[in-house]
Amino acid sequence: MAAPRESLRRRKAGAGDPEPEASAGQGRDLKGRPARLRAGTFWLTRIVLLRALAFVYFVAFLVAFHQNKQLIGDRGLLPCRTYLQSVQRHFGGRVSWDALSYAPTVLWLLDWSHMDANLDALALLGLGISSFILVSGCANMVLMAALWVLYMSLVNVGQIWYSFGWESQLLETGFLGIFLCPLWTLSALPRGTPTSRVVVWGFRWLIFRIMLGAGLIKIRGDRCWRDLTCMDFHYETQPVPNPVAYFLHRSPWWFHRFETLSNHFLELVVPFFIFLGRRMCIVHGALQVLFQVVLIISGNLSFLNWLTIVPSLACFDDATLGGLFPSGPGRLKDQVLKIQEEEARGPGAPRTRGRVARGMVNLALGVLVAWLSIPVVLNLLSPRQVMNSSFNPLRIVNTYGAFGSITRERTEVILQGTASANASAPDATWEDYEFKCKPGDLRRRPCLISPYHHRLDWLMWFAAFQTYEHNEWVIHLAGKLLANDAQALSLLARNPFEGRDPPRWVRGEHYRYKFSRPGGRHAAEGKWWIRRRLGPYFPPLSRQDLRGYFTSREWPYPEPE
Repeated sequence: MAAPRESLRRRKAGAGDPEPEASAGQGRDLKGRPARLRAGTFWLTRIVLLRALAFVYFVAFLVAFHQNKQLIGDRGLLPCRTYLQSVQRHFGGRVSWDALSYAPTVLWLLDWSHMDANLDALALLGLGISSFILVSGCANMVLMAALWVLYMSLVNVGQIWYSFGWESQLLETGFLGIFLCPLWTLSALPRGTPTSRVVVWGFRWLIFRIMLGAGLIKIRGDRCWRDLTCMDFHYETQPVPNPVAYFLHRSPWWFHRFETLSNHFLELVVPFFIFLGRRMCIVHGALQVLFQVVLIISGNLSFLNWLTIVPSLACFDDATLGGLFPSGPGRLKDQVLKIQEEEARGPGAPRTRGRVARGMVNLALGVLVAWLSIPVVLNLLSPRQVMNSSFNPLRIVNTYGAFGSITRERTEVILQGTASANASAPDATWEDYEFKCKPGDLRRRPCLISPYHHRLDWLMWFAAFQTYEHNEWVIHLAGKLLANDAQALSLLARNPFEGRDPPRWVRGEHYRYKFSRPGGRHAAEGKWWIRRRLGPYFPPLSRQDLRGYFTSREWPYPEPE
């Protein structure tokens, strides 16, 4: 009687149900409904992380390819060959281990007589590898390590042009990215190499430190963060404002207070959500991604905010990201469903030597990150916290922070040239040089370039609230303008002496800039900015004035073109 009862039970259970279209491993459950990915695996997370990281690498190498020769090439504003030679002299006049560890870069091994070609080669190779990973969504440790070594080689000779926190942040993120992948296999879903939980937590630890460090440096730094008034100034005085910042600056006072409070909540409270279980970690990831998108919209902060999104993605597992991937036979989502189904049926493949070795590598990574995090954590706990610093030459684990202080006024250095023989003559006509993105022409709309980055424009912002003695490259730039140097002028948007003889004199003028008021008189005249002259930044200079200056610093003396 047992067999007939079992047969009857099967007939009743199936009487009202349609025939399943496919198994769970093919995107359907046993009732024919779309199968859902289970939580706790990170196959799709790895693909999203790799593509996001590859995108940031692509932008970073694109910036390097377009600007490195002008900034650190043989005829650049701060030639990296001169820098490497100074490091070499400091450590005894030869390429020693001390020199290599002080400035780790593959340029030590290349021919310095072709430095421009070397810089281009590093950037182009990085562009090629990052493009492949971005399009395919797959990588191996070799490719990811190559990207990391290439970019580290540029950062460590980039001097002040590469001195910002996002450079170290990209290197730390890229280092973790190496361990996301199998050693050799190039596959979006390398079944023998599931995404390591150690690496996932490495990314989560990174975003925790980024956000908490940014929040603490604000609370300990500028009083306006405690008074909730910093956003009254930020949009106007940030390094490179965009058009949205122009309108956000005029927001009501209560909105600026809300922005500041929200910033404190997102940077000081939300990071701890990572440690409160899966759901709260997802909430953390979603809030941080949204926060970074808002920052991207409100200013041109290089690729910093795009990069900060990358470790936030580690809060999302396959179940969370499944909706971003289409279903269907052979699709990535269905392949992950099949992997999960196989794992649910029984124990996985026996532990091979390769799996054991990879486990040991991941364990070593965890120990390394923990060890290198000790000075970083001590810095976070210190009332004398520093931001955007590295405690090791490879920049594997760093300390971060942003806008620890907010400037209340915006000042700009405006470079001007004149063809007049006498720079002091009342009738001398001075004409302005225009940069790619920084404020200059009052009628020019603020630019929108994120995630791209004009390094010279950014450094001009710093130069404006320092002196030219602190920024000798400004005088180097002036000398190049006196020669109509095409390479240097490619960093600018407008050369008033294009097609003419170079200027006889170049000077720097110091101005205070303010946004015009939307709907006001200046805005009606088409002006986005209003400005007031503060005085000279550096006096009028001629080529003859700079000959000795250039020689003493081993800079090539520019000849008129």
